[in-house]
Amino acid sequence: MNIRFLLILLIIILLPACHKSEHQSLRFGLSTAPVSLDPRFATDATSARINRLLYHSLVDFDDSLRPIPALATWKLLSPTHYRFHLGDSGREFHNNTRLTAHDVKATYDFILDANNASPHRGSLTVIKKINVPNDETIDFILNKPDTLFPGRLVVGIIPAILINNQHPFNRKPLGSGPFKLVEWTQTTHLSLKRRSDEQIVEFLEVKDPVVRALKLVRGEIDLLQSDLSPELVTWLAERPEIKINKGQGTNFTYLGFNLEDTVTKQFAVREAIAYALNREEIIHYVLGDAARTASSFLLPPTHWAGHSGLPSYSHNPAKAKALLAQVGFTEKNPLTITYKTSNNPFRIRIATVIQHQLASVGIDMDLRTYDWGTFYGDIKSGRFQMYSLSWVGIKMPDIFRYVFHSSAIPPGGANRGRLKNIQIDTLIEQAEQATTLETQATLYRELQTHLFKELPYVPLWYEDHVLATRQRINGYTLAPDGNYDGLNTVVIDK
Repeated sequence: MNIRFLLILLIIILLPACHKSEHQSLRFGLSTAPVSLDPRFATDATSARINRLLYHSLVDFDDSLRPIPALATWKLLSPTHYRFHLGDSGREFHNNTRLTAHDVKATYDFILDANNASPHRGSLTVIKKINVPNDETIDFILNKPDTLFPGRLVVGIIPAILINNQHPFNRKPLGSGPFKLVEWTQTTHLSLKRRSDEQIVEFLEVKDPVVRALKLVRGEIDLLQSDLSPELVTWLAERPEIKINKGQGTNFTYLGFNLEDTVTKQFAVREAIAYALNREEIIHYVLGDAARTASSFLLPPTHWAGHSGLPSYSHNPAKAKALLAQVGFTEKNPLTITYKTSNNPFRIRIATVIQHQLASVGIDMDLRTYDWGTFYGDIKSGRFQMYSLSWVGIKMPDIFRYVFHSSAIPPGGANRGRLKNIQIDTLIEQAEQATTLETQATLYRELQTHLFKELPYVPLWYEDHVLATRQRINGYTLAPDGNYDGLNTVVIDK
């Protein structure tokens, strides 16, 4: 337990407690507050997760991340014509009006209007026209066939009349979801009410993870989800008033390379680094066993287009040294490589372990840390040799175009390593043109095999989600993507 932790603990212990045992609101501690509760504009993870509680969408995803009906079922009437039919559940807005096909059209028409600058417009430009035959039916006419199209319709539906009246959904959300707004008087304090039983949930922003954990112990917060260091999780697990649960997550952490750099463009160098890494050691000692190693790219093996059969790079220092020697790097002529990361203490700790592991095979890693804005700007601009980041909440396999197609080099996408491979481009394009999900899955798995051979990333791990609650909190289930849907079923024992 470090000195900073002890000082904060002492300060909080000395402060007067404000918790009352009879208080029955459930208080959810957040590392960051939501930015916007307007589903047409929300992009940050916290906003997206809370918006799922406030709004219903046409489509959701099952455990293998295949699109499934939410508000509506659908039929493919032609390669470019999808018809959606609204069901009976989730159709009552919080102002007691009924959700209809006109609300669906108004929501998506707003997003498709370039003048409104919705960040979700880019994924929906395949829509040519939206027709409403009746209150229960919506027809989407596309510019071209798109087998993945139903999975794009995940934006929460809002009332057309309020859109026309320019209602401020970002601060006063009104949807048809299981929760409705009580108040959002401060940026750091949001209160929602569960419609089924009027249970109040308060979202409280507490940026510092140590303070957040201490507030949980003191009873000022009832529930925390992730954003906790392994040391804090271990400390909380030893407290009799706290329960800890873990669940497998889908957030993908990777080591990325600049493929235009004279050193890291060499496959032998990238492969040597892959063999030099001991991911199991990092997962055990740094991540507290709250992760599982990754061998596939971006998608977890459980995804319908994931690849569970790819080999993985086991820890093999001798192989790493032999590969480096093949390209002229030896003990007398060691490889020096820069690694950039953010100044987040936890990420620096991981980077330091990687630095030690690479040193054991003769690689001198120059570790450079920056504030998030500078770090991310350098990565997008290609000013790096090696870095590490995570992809969060991936559901659709068309992410491969955004990340690996040669047309997606920033600012055109997130091909930050500047990968240019005709065969990979072709497989991405063939998968996009496939007429069935089964054919797409086959092509995306073939694509991942080629990515394994090219190694623009070294897959590291999928981080788990961690739930820490007071003992009286029950019924909350962790979701692989980290959503807050567990609040639909959570209960506070008397």
